[in-house]
Amino acid sequence: MTEPSSDDGLTFRRETERVVNEIAQGLRTLDAGVRWLSDLAPTRQQMVLQEVAGFAMQAHITAADGRAGVARSGVKPTANPSIMICMNPPRYGFAGLPSAEHVTAFRVLVSVFAVADTRHRERYCKGACGHAWHKQPAATEQ
Repeated sequence: MTEPSSDDGLTFRRETERVVNEIAQGLRTLDAGVRWLSDLAPTRQQMVLQEVAGFAMQAHITAADGRAGVARSGVKPTANPSIMICMNPPRYGFAGLPSAEHVTAFRVLVSVFAVADTRHRERYCKGACGHAWHKQPAATEQ
């Protein structure tokens, strides 16, 4: 097996950013995002979890965001990813979870990110946003 080229890695990170932001902005369903993730190899799923955890950190999630995101995700509050994201401060080792928990972790991370990102868009970006990721075109697949 060959390692992906750096161009392939950049393309994949951009695809991840697009998918996650489409979910956060309601342009793609969480279930469609889960299907996308599920089609990836476990190593790619780990890469996605690392990226989404980074997005959550950049969004400065709060404990309230964690609780709201877990409720929105459809994941039990007692699941490992739910507990990790609701800790104060949140734990971000989602890529290190067993592969059987990758989908659960994705659901939690994306949902929490969506809560925090929505708050940020409503408070700071309304009408004068310069963030490219807040200008997603409508998704073609729901």
